[in-house]
Amino acid sequence: MRKQIDMGDNFEAPQEQLVTPENDSFIELFLDNLYLEQGLSDNTISSYRSDLVKCAQFLGQQSWFDVTSNDFNRYLAFRHDKGFKSRSTARALSALKRFFQFLQRDHQLSASPVANIAQPKIGQSLPKTLTEQEVEALLSAPNVEEPMGLRDKAMLELLYATGLRVTELVTLRMEQVNLRQGVVLVKGKGGKERLVPMGEEAQDWILQFLQYGRSHMVKHATDFLFPSKRGIGMTRQTFWHRIKHYAILAGVVSPLSPHTLRHAFATHLLNHGADLRVVQMMLGHSDLSTTQIYTHVASERLKSLHQMHHPRA
Repeated sequence: MRKQIDMGDNFEAPQEQLVTPENDSFIELFLDNLYLEQGLSDNTISSYRSDLVKCAQFLGQQSWFDVTSNDFNRYLAFRHDKGFKSRSTARALSALKRFFQFLQRDHQLSASPVANIAQPKIGQSLPKTLTEQEVEALLSAPNVEEPMGLRDKAMLELLYATGLRVTELVTLRMEQVNLRQGVVLVKGKGGKERLVPMGEEAQDWILQFLQYGRSHMVKHATDFLFPSKRGIGMTRQTFWHRIKHYAILAGVVSPLSPHTLRHAFATHLLNHGADLRVVQMMLGHSDLSTTQIYTHVASERLKSLHQMHHPRA
């Protein structure tokens, strides 16, 4: 029995084609491999599934073992005609290349039909960030007289102080935070761990939350540092809605994303003279080139300040 998989409003396969059971089963085997052998996050695996199913829908009845490079060139042309962004298509092609490497290795596929297809050229987009004044306004927005506001204040302070990913923040356990030494043991992507200093301001607000707020929110035993209003673990989507709520209260009009404070953390550190490799370690980037994007953000900020204040700019 075939199943049709809803991949959202932005994708329409020709004639609403279905994914064959055989093609779908190989996708699931590949995703299981990513999870079990490489420890990729649920969000990353979900992205792989989305990209592969969209392609399988386009291919229709063709088996993964019968498709050619011409089929995939047609698929890339189809995505272009539908208005997909180059970055999205580059990610989809990367997923397909990794998928066919898996089929070659584990399922005797003779050659990958996408091995020689070039990645689409994409421009380097700079991450959106906030000024230091906007961060101050955002961090001052929660009502710390209420347990939930005290929790949110502690979370925002910790997020800005450490550059954690939102998922890393909402999944923090009590034993990962050492207030005496002022450090957080972060469990990041791929199960990698890093030790990040949090600073006195974040330490103080976490301590206040633990002393005066957390007990009012925890109805059942839980080791989550920042529980939801139901006393259980918080989702990243819930916290993202909280950030947007406080941005409105603070009058912050800059573009926001779940990583806004992470970007601000890195950019402001570099603006104040931090070493790039230190920032790389604190962010948990495996490749220094990933961190170098923030040097461009910092230089763009300097350019704008120069143009704004220099008499001959």
